[in-house]
Amino acid sequence: MVSILETDSLSYRYDEKTVLDQITLGIKGGEVIGILGPNGCGKTTLLKNLNKNLRPHGGCVLIDGADLEGVSKKEIARSIAVVPQSNEIRFAFTVREIVTMGRMPFQESLRGESRADLEIIGWALEQTGLTDLADRHINTLSGGERQRAVIARAIAQTPGVILMDEPTLHLDINMQFEALDLIHRLSRENDLTVVIVSHDLPMVTRYCDRVVLIHGHRVFAVGPPEEVLTKENMKTVFNVDAELERDPRTGRSTVRLFGSCR
Repeated sequence: MVSILETDSLSYRYDEKTVLDQITLGIKGGEVIGILGPNGCGKTTLLKNLNKNLRPHGGCVLIDGADLEGVSKKEIARSIAVVPQSNEIRFAFTVREIVTMGRMPFQESLRGESRADLEIIGWALEQTGLTDLADRHINTLSGGERQRAVIARAIAQTPGVILMDEPTLHLDINMQFEALDLIHRLSRENDLTVVIVSHDLPMVTRYCDRVVLIHGHRVFAVGPPEEVLTKENMKTVFNVDAELERDPRTGRSTVRLFGSCR
């Protein structure tokens, strides 16, 4: 399968501190890929480089073979959507207004939504189970409902890729499953590529086709969870005693954590 988003020897630093060091990675169309690593390893910085919110100090990011540096932000937004770490929205927008923002990269200045835009907005609301909440103000919803609204805004962009930064960080356990079940389904039904940055080993392992371990600001290992999340790798990268096992009820892999190695 052809990579639609790639990094080639990507490096990034804050002042004199190297955060990403020679990251080469190919992200394939239609896959759910997890980027895992301890705090401070550069996961979020990598995600921000993937949509040009940050620009690498070395190497490059390619989308469909084109250097992202030469692609406008508007064109990037037509291909790549972002679900940020926080779903807090300070203004009293309705859910429909939030989702409508996903169509902005396709609209001309001072023009409203086209019939096609309205159909896509309705589809995004339906896909995320928000049709009945469309006219509710976003700040009256639960955390899980707000997260679904943010996901609906992302898929309303009709992107090929969604970048998700710790998408379950502020959700309770039931809502974590709900959000990732939704993303996994959307990926399978719409050939959508999803990149999930997280430090939650069990959750990401359960939903991802491949995982990338970042250690020492470099790619330490990449591949299917069964190959990458070995007992030895998890000890080296996370300093935890853990092992991978298959859930007989779902057939998916998961990580059992036993404790710290300290």
